Amino acid sequence: MRKTTNKTIISCAVTGAVHTPTMSPALPVTPAEIAEASVEACKAGAAIIHLHARDPIDGRPTPDPAVYQQFLPAIKERCDAVINITTGGSTRMSLQDRLAAPLAAKPELCSLNLGSMNFVYSQMADKYDSWKYDWERDYVAGSDDVIFRNTFRDIEGILRQLGEGHGARFEFECYDVGHLYSLAHFVDKGLAKAPLFIQLILGIKGGIGAHPEHLLHMKATADRLFGDDYVFSVMAAGKHQIPLASMGAIMGGSVRVGLEDSLYIGRGKLAASNAEQVAKIRTVLESLSIEIATPEEARKMLDLKGASNVGF
Repeated sequence: MRKTTNKTIISCAVTGAVHTPTMSPALPVTPAEIAEASVEACKAGAAIIHLHARDPIDGRPTPDPAVYQQFLPAIKERCDAVINITTGGSTRMSLQDRLAAPLAAKPELCSLNLGSMNFVYSQMADKYDSWKYDWERDYVAGSDDVIFRNTFRDIEGILRQLGEGHGARFEFECYDVGHLYSLAHFVDKGLAKAPLFIQLILGIKGGIGAHPEHLLHMKATADRLFGDDYVFSVMAAGKHQIPLASMGAIMGGSVRVGLEDSLYIGRGKLAASNAEQVAKIRTVLESLSIEIATPEEARKMLDLKGASNVGF
């Protein structure tokens, strides 16, 4: 890990594109709800807010830049968190759709999935007998028949357009060991530059499983490929969120929580908010004498361009 600071960055992914309004009343949907959830998460200790947008009418994921613009300025005005905009969107969006909002907003940070993959959550459809909106069941159940696309050409285009074109840096989302080798390819081409911010993601059906041994292997692989030129973070889906994030922090990494990745705060108990998850992981880390990075410290660790240089 790059030795600019020994503090841990907490990222919060507040809404995502997997869970649907039926699954939790706490899931932010409208721009006002997304803004409020983001500000509360920052106040609870999150230095980075990872953002998707949703149709304010029925909560389905949307790539519409106009919807993003309804909450991005509000978040920036009310807190100093690093705003991180997805380039993943959802598996139902085209690459052009997925890039529309980040290209318009020119954020400090964007997520970037390091490969095409099965991204399956159809198993969740069986848990619900009724749905708040008509689109939800087919969207969830149909995830076993779609592929998230990010070819090497797609990834290179994102790095050139957002990185070289707008000075954005990236949360490199690695869902399996092979994604680390894909990232090394773009480092070798000079398109991905240190300090890399690598999100090790475990527990997604279609990616590597959420087991401690897998986290150790991914970390060892990253060390071999990138040396000291990276900051790593850990995101584990569902019930694995807090345990594996805690393990990652003990290993010297940063952490990601939020309702995008898990709807729960404990066994069988839905989280009341994103901020509740942030507060929980912060309590765990501070009990282990791990210091939490502020937004400005996170900007220095990741060599970001600063909040004054964005497009909103």
